[in-house]
Amino acid sequence: MPEPLFNLATKILFHHRTGTARLVQAQAFLYFSSSSTASTSTPSIRDLNSKLNRLVSLDIDQARDFFRTQFLSSHSRFRPNVYTFSILLKGLCRTNRIDEAFKLLSLIKSSRLKPNHVIYNTLIHALCQNGSLGRARSLMESMRTPPSDVTFNILISAYCAEGQLVKALVMLEKCFDLGLVPDNISVTKIVDLMCRENRAMEAVEVLERFEAKGGVVDCVAYNTLIKGFCEAEKPNVARKVLKEMERKGILPNVRSFNILISGFCDVGKVDDAKELYQEMRTDGVEPNFDTFDILIRGFCLSGRVNTGLEILDLMEEFKEDYRHRIGPYNSIIYGLYKEGKNGEAVEFLKRMESNFPRAIDKTLRIIALCSDGEIEEAKLVFNQMVLEGGIPNALVYAALIQAMCQKNNVKEALNLINEMVQKGLFPVVSTFNALICAFCKEGELVSASRLLDEMVMRDCVPNVASYAPLVQGFCELEEVERAFSYVLKMMERGVVPDSDIWSSLVKNLITGTQKNCSLLDEFIFRYPEDLILPSG
Repeated sequence: MPEPLFNLATKILFHHRTGTARLVQAQAFLYFSSSSTASTSTPSIRDLNSKLNRLVSLDIDQARDFFRTQFLSSHSRFRPNVYTFSILLKGLCRTNRIDEAFKLLSLIKSSRLKPNHVIYNTLIHALCQNGSLGRARSLMESMRTPPSDVTFNILISAYCAEGQLVKALVMLEKCFDLGLVPDNISVTKIVDLMCRENRAMEAVEVLERFEAKGGVVDCVAYNTLIKGFCEAEKPNVARKVLKEMERKGILPNVRSFNILISGFCDVGKVDDAKELYQEMRTDGVEPNFDTFDILIRGFCLSGRVNTGLEILDLMEEFKEDYRHRIGPYNSIIYGLYKEGKNGEAVEFLKRMESNFPRAIDKTLRIIALCSDGEIEEAKLVFNQMVLEGGIPNALVYAALIQAMCQKNNVKEALNLINEMVQKGLFPVVSTFNALICAFCKEGELVSASRLLDEMVMRDCVPNVASYAPLVQGFCELEEVERAFSYVLKMMERGVVPDSDIWSSLVKNLITGTQKNCSLLDEFIFRYPEDLILPSG
């Protein structure tokens, strides 16, 4: 005798090997069984819609079959209403069956029902999610009912997500023309996109028009605008935006201040940033970890490590948990590294040891191994550090790059320099010099020249050791004119060549061709007081 369906469904539901499809069918069967036994009265269309809604969330195919059986068959007692259609259409769109959803829309129209905003907006949203923005806009324009503010919110958000600012602004204008006002989220997305395209001043006008139409600008929108001006290196204008939001009764939050503090730090105005920190404390806005992290990094990048250390002390006193986040400590190390105070940086590592024992142990091991020339072992420790989620500091990178250059591992050293820069740690001149020297030893003078140009472009001032390998390298290749050009660049930048550079250059000029003699005459004429001829 066949097993009753209810018992079979229960077994399927609780069997651990049941597949997803069978599980969904069992859930649906049990749901409808329990619903039907709960009431002996004839179900209403409201009951059927409720069951359809539940089934849509379980299995769209089951829901579609239920819809056909209950509403479209010849013995159906009820005809679907707009809400019925909207339930099924939502399920079809959610499962990306957009073509079926459009067939359902045609069925709605042929049933002499008027599709409502929910139906159109569901379809428009699905099209936007699928990347069919043109089709979504066409559907909006073909709607038998005027679009709602939700319709415009969907399209504005979609155009912004695709970076199509002009079309997003067109939608905003259409929305305003119909007397509608989009929500704050959509307008904030437009402001964000405008700021990313360096159009922050125009974004101000958008917010003003939004307010004039009855929209309410919140803190998130103002923060987006503040960020836009800061990224355009206009923190003073951003500060005026902060004052304006306060004037309107919108209280800045910690993110408002952090964005602005970061903006001032990015343009080197660290004292203004610190003043903002004091202001936020006065206003009762509590700083968070990011506040301290931004300030410490800003002062260290500006060559004021001592102030960075003072703020670090404030951070440690403010919240104990912040002692166990390594970012600010690495900023101090980077600041000391930039100032050439590697000894002090190593001493600072010992201060960190109690908070970050594993990270500091690996850092000191890498530095020691590099110093001993054990580069392969140092690389293993470095890789282990990264694998464990550790964040290498500037000293680690500098030690590895120096050691790799000494072992002529130029490619690996260059990769590490690129990694440093990507992490916001720009190498100092001594680190660049190690790589320039290694390139020259390998005969890669063109690569060394490019690296020197990169240094200058990034405001890293070359010294004698930056130029010496290039001058000597070109002299060895008897390309005296190129060597001479680098000496001239040195002199123009106020870098005085040492005796080794003079020796290499002058010997080649004296013993060379008539052209070389002309170069020597030119040099003596331009820099007579600096020329020291080699002895012997």
